[in-house]
Amino acid sequence: MTSESPSAPGGSPAAEVYGQTPLHSISQPSHSLTWRRIVDRLAQAVITMGGIAVILSIIGIFVFLVREVTPLFFPPQGIQSGKVAGASPVEALPQSSLVGMDEYQELIYQFIGGSDRQIRFFNARSGTPIAHDLPSGLDKIHITSIARAVGTGDRFAFGTDDGRLIPVMLEFTAGFGETRQIVPTITLGSPVQLTPVAERIIRLAYQPTERGTLTAALTDRGSLWYSASPFDHAPVALTDHGSEPVTAFIFDSRGETLVVGTAGGNLYSYNVREGDQPSLMEALSVAPSGASVTALSYLIGDRSLVIGNSAGGVSVWMPVRQDQESAITRIRPIHHFDTHPASVTGISPSLRDKGFITGDAQGNLFVHYSTSAQTLLKLLGNNRAIRTLTFSPKADGAVALTDQGDLLTYGIHNPHPEVTVAALFTPVWYEGYERPEHVWQSSSGADDFEAKFGFLPLIYGTLKGTFYAMLVAVPLALLGAIYTSMFMHPYLRSKIKPTIEIMAALPTVILGFLAGLWLAPTLEQIFPAMVAMTVVVPASVAVTATLWQYLPATLIYRQRPGMESFILIPVIIGSVWLCLSLNQPIESLLFGADYKTWLATHWGLRYDQRNALVVGFTMGFAIVPIIFTISEEALSYVPRHLIAGSLALGATRWQTL
Repeated sequence: MTSESPSAPGGSPAAEVYGQTPLHSISQPSHSLTWRRIVDRLAQAVITMGGIAVILSIIGIFVFLVREVTPLFFPPQGIQSGKVAGASPVEALPQSSLVGMDEYQELIYQFIGGSDRQIRFFNARSGTPIAHDLPSGLDKIHITSIARAVGTGDRFAFGTDDGRLIPVMLEFTAGFGETRQIVPTITLGSPVQLTPVAERIIRLAYQPTERGTLTAALTDRGSLWYSASPFDHAPVALTDHGSEPVTAFIFDSRGETLVVGTAGGNLYSYNVREGDQPSLMEALSVAPSGASVTALSYLIGDRSLVIGNSAGGVSVWMPVRQDQESAITRIRPIHHFDTHPASVTGISPSLRDKGFITGDAQGNLFVHYSTSAQTLLKLLGNNRAIRTLTFSPKADGAVALTDQGDLLTYGIHNPHPEVTVAALFTPVWYEGYERPEHVWQSSSGADDFEAKFGFLPLIYGTLKGTFYAMLVAVPLALLGAIYTSMFMHPYLRSKIKPTIEIMAALPTVILGFLAGLWLAPTLEQIFPAMVAMTVVVPASVAVTATLWQYLPATLIYRQRPGMESFILIPVIIGSVWLCLSLNQPIESLLFGADYKTWLATHWGLRYDQRNALVVGFTMGFAIVPIIFTISEEALSYVPRHLIAGSLALGATRWQTL
């Protein structure tokens, strides 16, 4: 006898008997399946494209970095790019000519003294003369010396055969038609008498400053006269060099120091801050025995003085403090460079960095960089002495004048003169420092800043920051992972673990920004409280846990296992609040009312607002999610039956761990 299985309305008997869902109840309309396939394929395409884009971005960043770093491995290059033949040899006067070029290296100029009295302009590429208007009255002046103001490319002065000085302003104006045209404009100032009597000025130094104009003039009789605006005082004769002939002198760009070099190889440094009352600060020997000082130049910033001598030597000297307690400085040799085969005849500094060029009596031109003490490039000459030379405003070229009156132009490719292996990994003697040191400071807001690329501070700082970050993060992350995996209630684990993992998405740039602007100054104010927290918070947790053990069992068992953190959270918050509230009393009690002074007095430490603690807290916060996730996953992958077996045998959770 057979019987039919009971069926529900609209149901399937077989399905009802075996507890299965009727087939038609899980069927879906065809348009839903189609839409789901479209969404799946779209998601697959987006994810694939996103992955490819990430890979391409990483490759692009790598290619960009390689492209930027590659020039560091190639030496600088230079070549003589042009020549303008001179009409006649240059007169024998030591400072009777001066040359230069505009910043685009399209136009070169030459000031010619002596009997010619000319100002000539040439196209730098073709060498063809450029017509221009000469200032009125130039034909009536007998120019015997020409000087350029330090730190500028457009301020000059003419010295005459009757002891006068004539300021000169040279300006370049760019005109744009079918092609760019550089138009020079020359302006002559009012003459100023520099010598008590009419004497020929054979060397001249000229420096306009915010406080006025400073001048120094050497006459053909060997007298060195100093004057300062408004030039209503009699010129001051500088005689400290005695009978030694003066061979070179120069002001710094701020008009605070005048240095004088002599044929005996000595250097005399004068303080001219008081205007018309120069005072000798220091006298010292700066050249080998028998050699004379032939060229002087300040590098940008006026701290480094380049000295060239008749033996071909080139060196950089700087004022250095005698000791940390003393404010007195003495000029000392800091860097020495490759020696020229002949007497150094000219020095021209870069207006962009600590580089400079030197020329000699055989026509050789050397390119140097002061910070690294390296001679980077040697452009050999043709035994035609260089009388004067100038670095281009962008330090990518040079122009020189030979004793035969030829103008030589050079192209120089030297994009990274400051980077060498020695500069990266060995101590370097920087301007303003008392000794060679490892320093990293790649940039600044000042044009005369000396870039410092010592890698050791970066390496040490990275290791130090890593150590403090791990010191903060490892205990928190490991203990947190242990508690989450072994002790925490499953409900809390399902909420807390994803939250901590999401913390890894916080950009480290934002964390660093917050650390610098908010955490660092806040920590500086509450530092005594932070010190107290290292003792009070652990002690509060330990006391609370101890008291918990002595509570009645009925009260303890009412608490669900793994929910103990709800008891500790208010304890920790209360301990932190207590320390913050007692910040000032703690500082007064433990640190004598000023923890910064206490640290300096007892430990010799200077509190820096952006210190290793800030780095430790910030980077520790950034890496806690990573360490936590790895540790918690490692514990979670332990088979549960092993844990259950250990607990079943009577082991505690700590023993099981």
